[in-house]
Amino acid sequence: MLCGPGGAGKGTVAARLVAAVPKLWLSRSWTTRARRSGEPADAYIFVDRAAFDGHAQSGGFLEWAEFLGNLYGTPWPVDAGEGMDVLLEIDVQGAEQVRSRDSQALVILLLPPTAGEQEARLRSRGDSEEHVMKRLQAAEIEASRARLIADYEVVNDTVERAATEIAGIIESRRNERGYVPDVPVKES
Repeated sequence: MLCGPGGAGKGTVAARLVAAVPKLWLSRSWTTRARRSGEPADAYIFVDRAAFDGHAQSGGFLEWAEFLGNLYGTPWPVDAGEGMDVLLEIDVQGAEQVRSRDSQALVILLLPPTAGEQEARLRSRGDSEEHVMKRLQAAEIEASRARLIADYEVVNDTVERAATEIAGIIESRRNERGYVPDVPVKES
């Protein structure tokens, strides 16, 4: 799973990984937050609080948490397909929950190169000033908590470099498990 604070670039890096690494399936999280201007419709499954609560109460989430007033949850990966590794693009609270369920889950902490770059990324995606400030305040605590469970820490200074490093980590983990994909890893 790929976790980290807002503005680390998890979504962008996750998309690059899915395009470059064979047999990698990206789980789509649910959220109650509004879709941002210019955000792809499939970035999340956008639902209202009642739908989210109903799904949570029925046990439909592997993990879920509230962050800055919005709910986020990862559905059980039933659609992944046989032989696929599941990539979770997830916040730190969610990563902690998944790690507590599965101590063997691969946790990669993705971080922005600087606080200034993180702030620029948050602003560029259209977050309100208040939301940007809350995200920045939470970022240091999130990174500290994530470091307690992360197997690897990757700085997202460029998407290509970060995705290539993570693809190598995935390939190494697959080799440890004796997994050999049908197709070699493509260059990102």
